[in-house]
Amino acid sequence: MKRILIIEDDKILNKGVAFALKKDGHEVTSAYSKAEGKQVILNNTIDFLLLDINLPDGTGLELCSEIRDEVDFPIVFFTANDTEDDMVSGFEYGCDDYIAKPFSIEVLKRKVNAILKRKNVAPKNTLEYHNLIIDFDRMAVSIDCQEVNLTATEYKLLEVLAKNKGKVITREMLLEKLWDNKGNFVDENTLSVNIRRLRKKIEKGSKNPEYIITIFGIGYTFGE
Repeated sequence: MKRILIIEDDKILNKGVAFALKKDGHEVTSAYSKAEGKQVILNNTIDFLLLDINLPDGTGLELCSEIRDEVDFPIVFFTANDTEDDMVSGFEYGCDDYIAKPFSIEVLKRKVNAILKRKNVAPKNTLEYHNLIIDFDRMAVSIDCQEVNLTATEYKLLEVLAKNKGKVITREMLLEKLWDNKGNFVDENTLSVNIRRLRKKIEKGSKNPEYIITIFGIGYTFGE
């Protein structure tokens, strides 16, 4: 499952492409302007961008140029401008491919899936479980493609549990892991408070957690 952003001001086309890609199992976010799309890119983890050239508040070429040095996901333009000069300009701005309007949805889906497979855009140092994604390189956590703001202690706690998925981690082991090299430490009460706060941020409900599972009398485990 990849996270795809569509920036296209034609709402009917945008929703049609989004529907088709969702049926292929992707998570899809739609934006309808350059500014809106840029905010989505800055605040979320994206694996693939479908970008229209002509937008109401600028151009896809401008947006591509602004973000290309900061991101490494594939960018594909779809546009009615399919002359050779337009295509060359797009590649110079950093796009990976073009698809000209009007286009077949089936062709678009095949192109998207082929580029995703070729690029292998999923970060290697990540963990995906249900709707939760942890990017250990970026120290970033997201639920349903929305980044979750965690404190340093909350993130460290989640990291320890997630990297030991399938194992029971005792409270004593967690307390030891949460000591830092400056001598700061987390006590039993602080651990309980951080577990509760972390669950509130990532779980759908406290009664039936799906990520942080309590092993009564011992500690916790991540997932099933």
